[in-house]
Amino acid sequence: MPAGNGAEEATASAGRNAAVARARAACEITCAEHHEKLAGETAAEVVQDMHLRIASVHRSTASCHLTAARLQQTYAARLTTWSGNRGAPRPLFMTGVAEACGTDSAALTLVGGTLDQLALAASDEPARAAQELEFLLSEGPARDATHLILPVSAAGPGLRDRWPGYGPAVGELGIGAVAAVPLSLSGTCVGALAVFDPAPGIADSPAFAEIAEAITRSMILGADGDSGLYDDLDLRALVHQAAGMVSVQLDCSVTDALEMIKAHAFAEGISAQSVADRIVRGRLSLG
Repeated sequence: MPAGNGAEEATASAGRNAAVARARAACEITCAEHHEKLAGETAAEVVQDMHLRIASVHRSTASCHLTAARLQQTYAARLTTWSGNRGAPRPLFMTGVAEACGTDSAALTLVGGTLDQLALAASDEPARAAQELEFLLSEGPARDATHLILPVSAAGPGLRDRWPGYGPAVGELGIGAVAAVPLSLSGTCVGALAVFDPAPGIADSPAFAEIAEAITRSMILGADGDSGLYDDLDLRALVHQAAGMVSVQLDCSVTDALEMIKAHAFAEGISAQSVADRIVRGRLSLG
């Protein structure tokens, strides 16, 4: 993020996003109250039930917008504090997400139509490393959450039992428990929110699911998006570019080429991005 006005603009943007989310929540609450009023004015049970169900949807949406507003406000507050102490690392939006989820480490993964990992944002290095392992090993909580469109979690020996490769590897990072919830709307999954070593009960809590839904509705699929989150996203574009090059060089499928890049990165203990960079620059050949 640029110095000076850049921080001020980011803080102002987060503040505006929070205000917009609160306004949308207020609108949804007004709609909910309207339908609740209509439900109370009718004696027909079927009509009453319809209005109450509509009101419930509006209140659920309002709750998501309020959660999004709190996340934005927290981010704005962190940016304000940081602007007075530039010697510290710039705050990440995902740090506030992790805190809201009851943990120090959280990661958000975005996937494409084939559910391949396209981008990630993490609150800290352990979360980033854990998501890199998922990408390299093609197994883990976020991957399962996006494929099943269901929450998943595992802890202790359960990590190794569920994910024979990922479990031991993530354990070496000092992580003993993981949980993930899909980022989905109307049956379409765009990614997953994963937490690492969360507080007891968080994985199955309504709050965790609501944070994921708020991010999906207000920040990813919302009309305005979220620049604070997008600034922190690491795109996998370079990796997929390198996979295309390897595919041509070795006359193999892009899928096989991508797996070769992942295997090379895992064997060297480096990121797939690093391997891809060397391939694209002509400094590494996998042939």
